[in-house]
Amino acid sequence: MEAALADGRGLARAEVLALWAQAGLPTAAGAGYHLLAFLAQTGVVCLGPVRDGEQLFVLTSSWVPGGRVLGRDLGEEEAFAELALRYVRGHGPATAQDLARWTGLPLGPVRRGLAAVADRLTTLDLDGRSLLVDPALLEGLETHREDARRTMLLPGFDEIVLGYADRSVTVAPEHADRIVPGANGVFRPTVVHDGRVVGVWRVVGGGSRRRVEAEPFEDWPLGVAAEVERLGAAVVEDAAAGVRP
Repeated sequence: MEAALADGRGLARAEVLALWAQAGLPTAAGAGYHLLAFLAQTGVVCLGPVRDGEQLFVLTSSWVPGGRVLGRDLGEEEAFAELALRYVRGHGPATAQDLARWTGLPLGPVRRGLAAVADRLTTLDLDGRSLLVDPALLEGLETHREDARRTMLLPGFDEIVLGYADRSVTVAPEHADRIVPGANGVFRPTVVHDGRVVGVWRVVGGGSRRRVEAEPFEDWPLGVAAEVERLGAAVVEDAAAGVRP
């Protein structure tokens, strides 16, 4: 794999499996996918550029140069601190419980990481809960507030839903099962308006008949139906051009 991806080259999934098959490595019955998962989880490969609508596997060392490794470049406590800071900068306001859910780490190391970067964060109190946020986000709030309130078609598994233990600020609890039907772990693409998930969407049909079909949780807020239609047309146009959402 490393030889085939040298000099910044990339391979599609089928090309990787064919490469291994030619080398005599078993790839049937899911073996090839397990090998790919192992190489990704150990940092050897990652997903890189898109070619003809398919994302290519590339060497992590070439696609993400200058990376640091826990135990070699970072100590454990330093890693907890950096992870905490990066998470809050990307997801704040957020709680320690949110970070624990997102990382899968126990609350102990999560709280130690947050404590180590507390001087670079601001604490907000909301209904008895302490939420952490990057001060820069608060400073830019007025500038970006209206943009954040616009209507958006977001992909499945987007961080606005997955990034938190408590999703009630963004997703009304009574509608949560509409995003993950049957609690099967597959998150549907969402329609977001004014910072709230108000529906789900999908692409249906094929060729010239391809279109976006959206399903509101309740009645669409004023103007949202027209905006969903406009954004849906852009999604279809991008898909026809091979651009992934």
